[in-house]
Amino acid sequence: MQSNNRYAVSPRHRYNPDDCTACAVCTVHCPVAEATFAFRGPKQTGPAYERFRLAGLSDDASIEYCSNCKSCDISCPSGVPVATFNMLARAAYRDKRGIALRDRLTGYSGDIGRALRRIPACVPNFGMRNSVSRRLLDLVGLDRRAPLPVFAPFAERDRLRKGSPAIVAASRSYAAPVRRSKVALFPGCFVNDYEPRVGLSVIGLLEKAGYEVIVPESFVCCGLPLVTGGLMSAALKRARTNSRELARLVKLDIPVITPCPSCTLMLRHEYRDLFFDEERLADNAAGVNEACAFFLGVLDREELSLADASPPQELLAYHAPCHLRALGLGRPGIELLQRIPGLRIEDTDAGCCGMSGSYALKKGHYEIGMRIGAALFKAVGESGAKLAVSECGTCRVQIGHGAACTVAHPLTLLAECLGIRGVVERAGR
Repeated sequence: MQSNNRYAVSPRHRYNPDDCTACAVCTVHCPVAEATFAFRGPKQTGPAYERFRLAGLSDDASIEYCSNCKSCDISCPSGVPVATFNMLARAAYRDKRGIALRDRLTGYSGDIGRALRRIPACVPNFGMRNSVSRRLLDLVGLDRRAPLPVFAPFAERDRLRKGSPAIVAASRSYAAPVRRSKVALFPGCFVNDYEPRVGLSVIGLLEKAGYEVIVPESFVCCGLPLVTGGLMSAALKRARTNSRELARLVKLDIPVITPCPSCTLMLRHEYRDLFFDEERLADNAAGVNEACAFFLGVLDREELSLADASPPQELLAYHAPCHLRALGLGRPGIELLQRIPGLRIEDTDAGCCGMSGSYALKKGHYEIGMRIGAALFKAVGESGAKLAVSECGTCRVQIGHGAACTVAHPLTLLAECLGIRGVVERAGR
């Protein structure tokens, strides 16, 4: 059997577990360790056990409970890449034990979605969501109670795939913009398959600001679902494919915009951290921009005006995704929305939602995810807001499920405020 774990922990690993001072701050901030005693905590399964793994002595099943939310990395005062230790250790563990079918299904979800993009949404949606299918999925490890995202209509997926469709022509009347430069959109699998309106909103906003938008077909899944599933070699292949396209765009001085914080984190940092002897991966990520942060720059340069923005709601509840916080960019989504006249934002500031990609979809993890997200669900409900916003697609699914509310991407809402019609309809199906 071919190894999934070419880049698993080994003596040539460039991270030193002795950099960890055993302060346990990461364990204090770990939402999984707080929700279940089944997880020993990121310090223990990460740097502490690394010493034993290097000697070939440790094979700890507790590593299966790490959600890769990055709270440990965010909180570590010594800058130790704790989550990286954990993901490499998981790859090594699963390389010995084998990859479960549920982890292959979630790991290759981007590839599955890509294969289904020519099929009407009703087919895969029925296939995933009817009671018989949910029982079968439950048997292979995907909890029947967990919320599954819904494939978007074929027309929307196809429209996003074709790239810049001059969406602004359907907007409220305004002076035709002067084309400034090209930008490339990396939608990410969730936007591509389930919420293409987020990508179309980004395109519409960029066009209104005067940019020409391209959506390169050569981009593939960023590989993060494969990493969390322990399929490290498959993730490396995606990294190399995307890196080649990033290198081409860097040479052309075309910035890459992605509305998904997890994709941004993977493209900008995780390729470098996980695939340490592939240095060009880091070099080619220089032009990757988180979408909300990019639009803050657009507003600062006065390429787009919010003077005529008309918010559909007076009050919103905002959730900052864990992977956005891990990027170290602040909270550009809420900063962007705070610039819309007449709109009030309640920052829930209630920690992880509990979904963490596909973590809470899995049997044995669903209850943990719901316990982790309980404080957030309560905060959203107590805010009094009828609409919640978050940059992360799976966070939106989990909040919609746990708080029973409508949830949207900040840029979808911004496009709606600016009257970019034919694109937006609030998320939270």
